[in-house]
Amino acid sequence: MNKEDRVAAFTRELSSDGKVDDRAYYRAYFQLFNDQQYYEAHDVLEQLWLKAFEPDTQFYKGLIQLAGAFVHLQKQFRRPTHPTDGRRLRPAWRLFKLAHKNLATFCPTFHGFRVDQAIALADITIGQLEQYHFAKNPWSPDSAPKLDQPVGFEIERGGSSQTK
Repeated sequence: MNKEDRVAAFTRELSSDGKVDDRAYYRAYFQLFNDQQYYEAHDVLEQLWLKAFEPDTQFYKGLIQLAGAFVHLQKQFRRPTHPTDGRRLRPAWRLFKLAHKNLATFCPTFHGFRVDQAIALADITIGQLEQYHFAKNPWSPDSAPKLDQPVGFEIERGGSSQTK
């Protein structure tokens, strides 16, 4: 089974009606993120990003970068002395900065999602990493952040969105 089929099967399991469409991938991102499955959230949203058009590509890219930053923090938390995983705080910081940059133009909401919430989360975590001089991981499974599910949106082919 290739990656696209694996992600589609995974998304079908998460979908309330068993459908695998753009809306299901989008909703699955937030469910996976909130379940601390950041790598899987990245993979699911990548399916939309790969076929999207501007401005959606920039929006999805920012959300993918946000999840990717948390992948780094989560791996560093689990194995802080590992030769590779122990050095993931600066790459996380860079991804948070990129996520902020890519999401900033979509404030306050886009595709039914409160983008300002994601930007605030990135900014807080950037500040914590800098405050700790990259010596302490601000993430833990007990206090992992959650994103509000998007509401009142439709994703249409061709990359446009309408809010209901």
